Amino acid sequence: MHRHEVPTHLNIDDKAFAGLTMRQLMVAIIGLALAYAAMSEVPLPLPVRLGLCAAVLLWTAAFTLWQPAGRSLEDWAFVLLRYVSVPRVVVWRVRRPRLAETDDSARFEIVLPDQTVGERGSER
Repeated sequence: MHRHEVPTHLNIDDKAFAGLTMRQLMVAIIGLALAYAAMSEVPLPLPVRLGLCAAVLLWTAAFTLWQPAGRSLEDWAFVLLRYVSVPRVVVWRVRRPRLAETDDSARFEIVLPDQTVGERGSER
């Protein structure tokens, strides 16, 4: 008789190093490299470079470790971009039935405010 273990943690990311997932590890490496570059390569006075380096390290820590509502900040950035790119004002109105249209599914249309319909009262 063969025994098989049933996996119970399927929706959990694997830990790569020091308790970080592979995504978190890559974000941390990129952030540390950017902080090093800000400290050593930018031709600015030392206090400005230190401030820039500290800002990069804070952003790196936020993107690596903070996960509001269980999602990474990259996911929230894509949600924000989607929210900004989708129009939020939609106007519903009843279409005048044409002779060829007899089903009820074609009675409604969506008109976005930035589209021009032509003269008032005219259909497309």
